[in-house]
Amino acid sequence: MREYVVRLSSLTVKNIKNVKKGTIFMPLAKERKLKLGGAEILGIYGQNGSGKTAIVDTLFFLQRIMIGKELDQNLIDYIDIDSSDAKVNAEFKIFGPNILFEVGYYINLIKQNGEVKINREYLNCAINKDGIRTNKNIFIDYKYNEMECIFKPQKRLDEVVGKNQETKMDLIVARKIAEKSNCSYIFGESSREILCKEYNNDFKSYGIVIRELFDFALKDLFVIRNTHSGMITANFLLPMAFRVESDRIGMKGDFAIPLMKPAVLDAEKKELLHTIVEQINTVLCTIIPGMRIEDKDYGQQALDSGEDGWKIELMSVREGKRPIPIRMESEGIIKIISILNALIQAFANPSICLVIDELDAGIFEYMLGELLDIFQKSAKGQLIFTAHNLRALEMLNKESIMFSTVNPNNRYIHMKNVKDTNNVRSMYIRSITLGGQDEIIYDETDSLKIARAFRKAGRSLCNE
Repeated sequence: MREYVVRLSSLTVKNIKNVKKGTIFMPLAKERKLKLGGAEILGIYGQNGSGKTAIVDTLFFLQRIMIGKELDQNLIDYIDIDSSDAKVNAEFKIFGPNILFEVGYYINLIKQNGEVKINREYLNCAINKDGIRTNKNIFIDYKYNEMECIFKPQKRLDEVVGKNQETKMDLIVARKIAEKSNCSYIFGESSREILCKEYNNDFKSYGIVIRELFDFALKDLFVIRNTHSGMITANFLLPMAFRVESDRIGMKGDFAIPLMKPAVLDAEKKELLHTIVEQINTVLCTIIPGMRIEDKDYGQQALDSGEDGWKIELMSVREGKRPIPIRMESEGIIKIISILNALIQAFANPSICLVIDELDAGIFEYMLGELLDIFQKSAKGQLIFTAHNLRALEMLNKESIMFSTVNPNNRYIHMKNVKDTNNVRSMYIRSITLGGQDEIIYDETDSLKIARAFRKAGRSLCNE
């Protein structure tokens, strides 16, 4: 277990897709205890097209930015069409030995000449230690248009540079590299190496913050979007989100296995797949009684490079029956297998933040409720999900549910006047029909108009 644990506290989104402004809060966001809390689950509910997936997409792109990757130019399609820029502010808590860092990462993205660029990014931080909490101040502020300035405030720049002019030149070069590569200056590789060094002044704590946020994005943040499920629906690939750390293997990502034919893997990937399958089987047989998966080895086959490879196919094995290819299982079972390793990681590891779009897709309603109830009571990490199935509203605490609204300037709210004894599912349905919340949470549809439209469309088909 690492010395520090990073937790996402909140996420504010402006001008992303159909969200003019909206903020989601994790259940423990307002607590300032030095001691790490337990599991945090946040389900985001609302009608279609009300901004749920915008949160998932924002976290996906934010993760790429925080590991120093070049900006994905697909972002230009996610910035509101009537806006020239988008803003994201992510708040984090970093728990360490008798210390708590309350950190905010702000980024401003602009459209420029048909591209997306980082116009400004900054990190602010408050340090809570020995019963004393500092003010939350910006400690590194990068602005694209301020060419003459490396970053602000000058005091922090002086702490990094000291009397070493070579370090100052390296920071200038790192800025040029970041601008040319169109990536984050704070988290870009060249500048990050300098900022995360061991300093003998106040910047030492800020270097820890940058390093831990980078490690969190690289190793601990899983974002599973709809494209992940799309490959399963197309019966094309089984992408298994995984994280493996052992004496022999240490990595994270998506292990994609073809569904229609065996895969040819080298020795390292073969061993990794076997490790993932073993971890999945530990839980799979309890979720789907009597079922496990196995990585069937058809023997050696040369890779395109000429090196030794092994022909491997994933099989579904049930008690008393012959193994069948995994593609013959239902889409729901394959979906569970694809996310199960990541769920195991989030259950056991307090530093994991797992984000899943449409968690309920293909999963039996009762099973979904049981999984969420187990997570809420016994897990250690964070789980953020969107869904349409309302079973979760009966299983989770009121702080673990946020609802998208009709108002694009206030997209996400907690339902008010909810008591511990209330059935949130019933209250949500009542609020849809009768209102009573601070924002309208459902853009009402007229069943008569829908029926009339169907009849009109039907008549037009008959007349063709």
